Amino acid sequence: MDKPMTGRRQNRRTQYATFEVQWPGPLDVPASLEIFRRWGDDLLDRWDGRVLVRTIRVGAEPVPFVCTVTGTVDKPSAEVLVQHAAYVPVVEQIVSNMFVTAPEPLAALAAADPVIARLETRYRGVRPVLQLDPLAALVRAISAQQVNLRWAAIIRRRLVETFGCPHTLGAHDVFSLEARRLAIAHTAELRALQFSTRKAEYLIDLATAVANGTLDLTALRNQPGAEVIARLTTLRGLGRWTAEWFLARTLGRPCVAAGDLGVRKAIGATYLQGRLPSETEVRELTAHWGAAAGVAQQLVLHALGAGVQITAPQ
Repeated sequence: MDKPMTGRRQNRRTQYATFEVQWPGPLDVPASLEIFRRWGDDLLDRWDGRVLVRTIRVGAEPVPFVCTVTGTVDKPSAEVLVQHAAYVPVVEQIVSNMFVTAPEPLAALAAADPVIARLETRYRGVRPVLQLDPLAALVRAISAQQVNLRWAAIIRRRLVETFGCPHTLGAHDVFSLEARRLAIAHTAELRALQFSTRKAEYLIDLATAVANGTLDLTALRNQPGAEVIARLTTLRGLGRWTAEWFLARTLGRPCVAAGDLGVRKAIGATYLQGRLPSETEVRELTAHWGAAAGVAQQLVLHALGAGVQITAPQ
């Protein structure tokens, strides 16, 4: 893949620094980022249609950044603001690689699968955006279990407001999650935010495992997919589907969350004339996606969210 081009400058009146990222096209940055506001603002990944505000960790320190989208689908770009020039290299690397594109595998898949070809034509450049904080990604997954995604965003926002760490960068506010703060919470405190008892226990167990080092989320980045799934599913509340979403949306692996209801609906709408497939059927129907699985999964989910049905020929 071509490397994004960047430029940097220091604001003399403040400690802030800005730099520009230019991603290889096609990439529809605004459409790809809509996932962060479709169901509500959870204060962790904030997108208003033009500006994205997030945090990453530099060592143990959460660092906020503001990404103002510019450019076009063919020449996508953004101007990024950070607190200090010292943070530019690491934030630059993260922002440059926060979309999963897989151009060659996607081109090969589109040539072999007319449905994916039509989806890519209709939603050209829609790509998965990675969830940068692995703890927040798992909190997001637990909060969304067995509830609609709008309600999940509401209770997740309450959690973040109560136990999160606030950050301000210019005119923008964003939060990060700290495992140690959440680990000392009581189940009753999360129940007061309207989490179920089980979810409250799952979240505290997760935070405790991360805080005491039992679960090293950073180390998972270098492990094979099967090992990541095996490690995550040792914790209560983290099943195979959650682990597969973690692989796809946090680690950027070409993994299909085949048991997820939304994915099953999207595959049914795409390949089965609307019939809801089983998890096994989803795995069979997407086996040919290969290294383009992450992008293809995002395209079918995007079509489902838009209420558009593009089906396979009979």
